Amino acid sequence: MGLTETEVELYTKTAQELTGSARRLFMARTVKALGRGGNEWACRQLKWSTTTIKKGMRELETGIICLDACNARGRKRAEEKLPNLLVDISAIVDGQSQTDPSFQTTRLYTRLSAAEVRRQLIAQKGYSDDQLPCEEVIRQRLNQLDYRVRAVRKSTPQKRSPKRTPSSHKSRA
Repeated sequence: MGLTETEVELYTKTAQELTGSARRLFMARTVKALGRGGNEWACRQLKWSTTTIKKGMRELETGIICLDACNARGRKRAEEKLPNLLVDISAIVDGQSQTDPSFQTTRLYTRLSAAEVRRQLIAQKGYSDDQLPCEEVIRQRLNQLDYRVRAVRKSTPQKRSPKRTPSSHKSRA
């Protein structure tokens, strides 16, 4: 194939910028324009995948675009598997929560740790150990629900004037 370096660079950069079916159609059209042996040349010189090129050629010939379904991949969220999980966490934590002692935020502070919330979900709400997510996920959901896992600090009024102690007096000798 008699392509210059600028043409090779143009093809590779264009293929990198495109995604999905547009990328596959670009690859298929390029290979078709190169003619006989274009598929092997594109695989060697442009570092394109033969399966991607074949998929693009099928899309070009039939006109049917294959959907990638990238959003269907991966692990499902805990709320999708257990729809009542957040409600049950709130029910357990609400009884053990206090508002911010300074009333500067709307956050709720709870004494329960994520491990304890997990144990309470098993004991009170009937979840099994295998069914529930790990403690880290429960901690994230507590933060999502605006609960902060901290020891609740008592609010104490500030003293108007500090009480003098004998050690605070300087003796003049």
